[in-house]
Amino acid sequence: MLRWITRAAALFAALALVVVVAAWLMIRASLPDLDGTATVAGIADAVLIERDAAGIPTITAQNRKDLAFATGYVHAQDRYFQMDLIRRRAAGELSALIGSATLESDRYHRFHRFRARAEAAVEALNADHRELLDAYSAGVNAGLDSLGSRPFEYWVLRDTPAPWRPEDSVLVVYAMYMTLNDSRASRDIRRSYAEAALPPAVYAWLYPDGTDLDAPIVGDPRQPGAIPGPEVFSLRDVAIDARTFPGEGAEPVIPGSNNWVVSGALTPNGQALVANDMHLGIDVPNIYYQAHLVVDGPDARDTMGVSLPGSPFIVAGSTGHMAWGYTNSYGDWSDAVLIVPGETPGTYRTPDGDREFTRYIERIEVKGQAPVDYEIRETIWGPVDDVFEYPGGDVAVSWIAHKPEAVNINIVELETARSVEEAVAIANTMGIPPQNFVTGDRDGNIGWTIAGSIPNKQGFDPLLPADWSGSAGWQGWLEPDAYPRVINPQSGRIWTANSRVVDGAMLDVIGDGGYDRGARGSQIRDALRAGTSFSPDDMLAIQIDDRALFLLRWQRLLVETLDDPRYADDEDLAEYLALCRDWTPAAVPDSVGYRLVRGFRLQVQSALWSAVMAPVQAAWGEDVNTWMSPQFEAPLWQLVSERPPHLLPAGYDDWDAFLVDQVRGSIAYYRENYATPLAERTWGERNTASIRHPLSLAVPLLSGWLDMPAEPLPGDSDLPRAQGPGFGASERFAVSPGDRDNGILHMPVGQSGHPLSAFYSKGHSDWVQGRASPFLPGAADYRLELVPAAD
Repeated sequence: MLRWITRAAALFAALALVVVVAAWLMIRASLPDLDGTATVAGIADAVLIERDAAGIPTITAQNRKDLAFATGYVHAQDRYFQMDLIRRRAAGELSALIGSATLESDRYHRFHRFRARAEAAVEALNADHRELLDAYSAGVNAGLDSLGSRPFEYWVLRDTPAPWRPEDSVLVVYAMYMTLNDSRASRDIRRSYAEAALPPAVYAWLYPDGTDLDAPIVGDPRQPGAIPGPEVFSLRDVAIDARTFPGEGAEPVIPGSNNWVVSGALTPNGQALVANDMHLGIDVPNIYYQAHLVVDGPDARDTMGVSLPGSPFIVAGSTGHMAWGYTNSYGDWSDAVLIVPGETPGTYRTPDGDREFTRYIERIEVKGQAPVDYEIRETIWGPVDDVFEYPGGDVAVSWIAHKPEAVNINIVELETARSVEEAVAIANTMGIPPQNFVTGDRDGNIGWTIAGSIPNKQGFDPLLPADWSGSAGWQGWLEPDAYPRVINPQSGRIWTANSRVVDGAMLDVIGDGGYDRGARGSQIRDALRAGTSFSPDDMLAIQIDDRALFLLRWQRLLVETLDDPRYADDEDLAEYLALCRDWTPAAVPDSVGYRLVRGFRLQVQSALWSAVMAPVQAAWGEDVNTWMSPQFEAPLWQLVSERPPHLLPAGYDDWDAFLVDQVRGSIAYYRENYATPLAERTWGERNTASIRHPLSLAVPLLSGWLDMPAEPLPGDSDLPRAQGPGFGASERFAVSPGDRDNGILHMPVGQSGHPLSAFYSKGHSDWVQGRASPFLPGAADYRLELVPAAD
């Protein structure tokens, strides 16, 4: 019997080994060929694809159409599953691949009907741009077909990849709209709740359009508004419990970026120097893909930077003549439109009379289940929202992403721009989520403008829902020559960081879509003002600056509050005080004081926001704690520094007692969530990398194979090195357009999305450590030539 058990065990082990080897061979078969020759249909001339040791390709073609084909070929070789997820997410088609787990996400995205809009956008392209998308799509499908096996993710999901189509490249742009804009005009609706429930003076005070931290390139910081008096508003009867606010509460992360440029007067070579680090959620693989795209023919061009898999161009980077980068503008790009019922049921009022709603049935395919139908009602302004229950009736969403002008591929024209003036003019025509576009050229000129379409708004307050059935609403689009622009300012410096960039008439055009507070921008501005000559390494030093300047005043407040004889015998408070008094004033992994000061501020912020918004909570029954404006820092600091008695919540004799209670709430949070002493609560424990592959979230056993190391990270949201567990600089670069050999560029994770590739995590350690990596690819280690198939 023992012999049979032994033989059975051996047989089982052998079969298991065969299965493992077969699986390994199957997965390995989906690695792309990097050397040799591939014959493909769809190109006119041979194309050379050279990759360096990090897998960064230099693609050299004889014409732009062949270059687009080869770019798609390379993207598909390394990133097809990522591209598939991006298009499916934007179109609301994930459930067909994954199942019911993504059904709510699909419903949320189907509301926008992006698949239909993408098809219309492709039809509206000019002939040259349509040819590029067609060529790119053909290249993607050829690259996918070149793999010896389908990408490994499809084996896990037991599915096969669907071909790429030109409209899928438009869906990639729509995916960025969803990431970067308020797609439901929810900010307008939430502000209207506050506006209705609060006295006007309180509403205006709580929602300023800036603070004293602002660092605009045009205009000045905002001074705090007047604190409403006790005859207007009081918190003396509003009770709060410090224990209900986690000291490290979930503060909203604002997807954003840093960029800046200095003129040639501030560089040794006389050329402008552009720096950019775009902050986004970080997954495996990274959202961007480094590429060097070259046309070596009559239409010569040479562009290096980061591309977005799914699209045939460089998003941000440099040619030999100019360089450019972006930050999210946070202008007001969506509005809530109040629907006025028409005379007949099922109609609504418009400037041209009553109209019936247009109804669409979107069928959502669900893997392993019956499809789900989702009905959408649309108006002439946009779809009718089905998330918020607005007390005044239905609300339609007017969002630039719904308009035909939202998407084009004019960005490709940047490849041939020769100056800042040309680049800015092109940026004003680009169909992308509106961005702060910063650029510089080899002659030393610098500039800023908005890239993307800007609606011309007339006759309403764009911060609140409004009735557009009369003359109010969007009256076409701003003409490019009316766009706000700053060219060659006297200081020779331009910077943006998602906060307010301009003032006056320029700000009126852009609007306020939820700017970040200005702490990050002012820290960058001051670093640029402190220098008189800059190199790429100097730019990198600013990009990875993790000094806690924003929290300095909060640290002083905390120390002054706890350094009181009344609390000398309280061991908990004494320990908190000691750790914060002798803190490391930087968001570095080993700093305990940074984490505790930050937690204290968040505790105070959550408590006071909850108190001042109590009337809104009572009136609407909505959870208002996630509605906080970043500009609340202005009234918040007023409260804790000026300490008005009537705005002290109930149950406290003075503001010191309130602040001390928030410290106790923070201590309670740490004790409830950690078993070890307070002195071990380092920032690195909280700010630990969680950069994961989508499949590892569903199959945790794959985490060790697919995810990046869970290592402590420096950085935080209110300083230049804006970095969190799954959020940070999706790329960092600094380059002069005429001196790209000395530029720097790196990004998290590697070029390939295949875990068996040598390029899967290549370069990740440079990103974590903030080390410079070359802007241009290195020597070619791999050479693949695409040759046209015979007719």
